[in-house]
Amino acid sequence: MATIKRDLYEVLEIQRGASGEEVKRAYRQMALKFHPDRNPGDKEAEKRFREAAEAYDVLSDDQKRQRYDRYGHAGLDGSAFHDFRSADDIMSTFGDIFGGGLFGDIFGGGGRRGPRQGPDLLMRLEISLGEAARGATREVEVDRQEFCGECQGSGARKGTVASTCNYCGGRGQVVQTRGFFQVATACPSCGGEGVKITDPCPSCRGAGRVPSRAKLRVDVPPGVETNMRLQLRGQGELGDPGAPRGNLQIQILVRKHEFFERRRNDLHCQVPISFAQAALGAEVEIPTLDGPDKIQVPRGSQSGDHVRMRGRGMPDLSGRGRGDEIVEVVVETPRNLTPRQEELLREFAEIEHEQVSPRRKSFFEKLRDYFTEEAEPEDRDDA
Repeated sequence: MATIKRDLYEVLEIQRGASGEEVKRAYRQMALKFHPDRNPGDKEAEKRFREAAEAYDVLSDDQKRQRYDRYGHAGLDGSAFHDFRSADDIMSTFGDIFGGGLFGDIFGGGGRRGPRQGPDLLMRLEISLGEAARGATREVEVDRQEFCGECQGSGARKGTVASTCNYCGGRGQVVQTRGFFQVATACPSCGGEGVKITDPCPSCRGAGRVPSRAKLRVDVPPGVETNMRLQLRGQGELGDPGAPRGNLQIQILVRKHEFFERRRNDLHCQVPISFAQAALGAEVEIPTLDGPDKIQVPRGSQSGDHVRMRGRGMPDLSGRGRGDEIVEVVVETPRNLTPRQEELLREFAEIEHEQVSPRRKSFFEKLRDYFTEEAEPEDRDDA
């Protein structure tokens, strides 16, 4: 059963017209409330923590938010999202908004660290069953960030440089004494960077990054199944300057086929046949991944019988052979008979009544014996 996705504004408990700052503040509150470190072993809290991150990922991005406001979750199909599979993934992506104070203590937002690799992005790619069988090359578009070309990612206006943070002296962290302990947290003034931009770049407004859309080629190998993931290394989101990008994870969704149902590497399909074909045997046309083909239906086939075609199913992802195609014959009862057809069937029925088949005879004998046994106790009582 398909999972019903909650409204993203409902997830963060905000109104649709909420400002960017209100979105950020609401996410901070949700992340603090449901963080796994504060709710050890609570699967529901872990789910809500990840759900809040996914909502913030959309609502904090103007383009994604516009598509969501207009089309709902359907408007996000085909877009790349941060791949939030753990708390660490979430904190590496949005850790900057938990920079200092209480958030820094809880979420490990200490002083400056080495350059961090960019977070992974996740997108969904829908393909046909034929493409899953043969393999395919598809072009996808990924919304991600690039370093600003004007300031080369520094965030400072061209010709200027960032100045050392006066609050922390460039260390990126401050030390607070609490009783007998000293706790180091990210500097609340510079967010742990150690520097501050006093004259921001007008192109990126000091962010050092600008939105971008990349066109990438994806090679889908033969044999993939729904929910399998392909990984394009180094094609995810930007990391810190000097650090590599994250990866792009591509989740495969195989569309439902008109005729086939996939079960591992086997393909199952139903083919209707007439009563006469079932009784006398016949050669019937069937669909296959390679186009129409024919099979021989054995004489006396029953509805639900199977005919197996070896090696006509899906290829194994490892390249070792193919599954089978399993054809289930379904005997159809005619609905509209011509006078001549009805005449012949009535004649057949009369002959069948005189020459009852062993299986039919056995059933009626059992039925007669059952009613005979049911009647005997009453006969004994009357006696």
